[in-house]
Amino acid sequence: MNKSAKQDAEVQEFLFESVFEQEVSVSFDGAEQSSDGGALLLGALDQKLKLSAALAAAFCDRRQAGKIDHGMLEMLRQRIYGIASGYEDGNDAGRLSRDALFPLVCGKEEGELASASTLCRWENMAGWRDGLKMLRALAETTIRQLRRTRGRKGLRRIILDLDPTDDATHGQQEFSFFNGYYDSHCYLPLLAFVAFEGAEGEEPEQHLVAALLRSGKAHGSACARGLMRIILPLLREAFPGVPICVRLDGAYATPEVFSFLEAQGVEYMVNMASNAVLEKLAAPFLDIARERARRTKQTAKVYARLWYRAQSWPQTRAVIVKAEVVVGPDGSLKDNPRFVVNNLDEVPRKIYARRYCRRGDVENRIKELKETLALGRTSCSSFWANQFRVLLSAAAYVLMQGLRAACAGTALERAQAQRLRDLLLKVSARVSRVTRRVYVELSSRYAWAAEWRQAAGRIVALVT
Repeated sequence: MNKSAKQDAEVQEFLFESVFEQEVSVSFDGAEQSSDGGALLLGALDQKLKLSAALAAAFCDRRQAGKIDHGMLEMLRQRIYGIASGYEDGNDAGRLSRDALFPLVCGKEEGELASASTLCRWENMAGWRDGLKMLRALAETTIRQLRRTRGRKGLRRIILDLDPTDDATHGQQEFSFFNGYYDSHCYLPLLAFVAFEGAEGEEPEQHLVAALLRSGKAHGSACARGLMRIILPLLREAFPGVPICVRLDGAYATPEVFSFLEAQGVEYMVNMASNAVLEKLAAPFLDIARERARRTKQTAKVYARLWYRAQSWPQTRAVIVKAEVVVGPDGSLKDNPRFVVNNLDEVPRKIYARRYCRRGDVENRIKELKETLALGRTSCSSFWANQFRVLLSAAAYVLMQGLRAACAGTALERAQAQRLRDLLLKVSARVSRVTRRVYVELSSRYAWAAEWRQAAGRIVALVT
């Protein structure tokens, strides 16, 4: 089929005869239109945060200057906005090269965006220096913006959560190994989130500030101290004098991590696996909980503070015990003690139930990252190219969190990333250009127009 015939075929009408009550005709010869009108929100938010600009400045462009058609910033925006909009693969991003709107928000004044093959070569160009510099740039940019938007008013504490997850691999990816815990070949990304505690307690959002890829054989606490050496000084600079509390799971309960946290002068809460000594210390409180459970026929919990020193520890540390006895369906009783090493001067119940257990909310953020922002798309053969992809997903998620913040006070203020994408980004838009002005028309019957307007207004009003 020649080019002319192919074009004629593309604009031919498709008739749905005898399907609907009225005849319906479909054609692909409409004016300049985009199915991703909400990309304007992403582009405006990114311009305000200066996120992609910071990442582009950290990436060393090794291409020959005379052969460059697509700039570093343009391609970063193309990939980040594409991931946020649901185009997680490089091939998907290449399909957007001629979209009516994406070139505009990516800063491409003339011509098309980069093709899939160009994006692939570019991603595999990333090296370890690029990965580490971009990791720092992401942390600096997000924490700087949190200082501007959250401020110090009413701020009582900053909470830093480090949490690992798994990215399954299915090929010959560098440093991908079989992990018995996850029962698969995988990578083990380490993610850092910052939350704030105000007068009414911990605020609901955990803000992603860093994402670091690790090999499939990495120890649970690997790279944790290095990542905190980057993040803690940035938090102190942004929020001087505000206490910082680090929350970690049991994988980080090592002498090196405890010594590091104490040397840094931060508060900490670290889960610790049970052992014979701890169980002996917790036995009196389990007896109380067991008697209560036997009497009430309901699960009972007793909280207490213990003092414990492992053989590898240079000093005694406080341990909060949750002495829980669970009542089974048949009336049987089962001990379920939990232990959290900490240095907080508060009542045990508050430390465990109101502070430490809020770590569980981070799992929702990780679920969004993996299911909606393609954190697991680590299919490059090079390890550092995969780290680059992890950072692209992290940057896309930072924009989605910013979009969620812009929807405060609306029905979308707690919406998950997928819902924000469906309702605010996947919006049909008609695009027309007159001299130097671009007109973008959304449907007059767009159901979420009020929320879209509010988000746009708040993004434009952001202080930079």
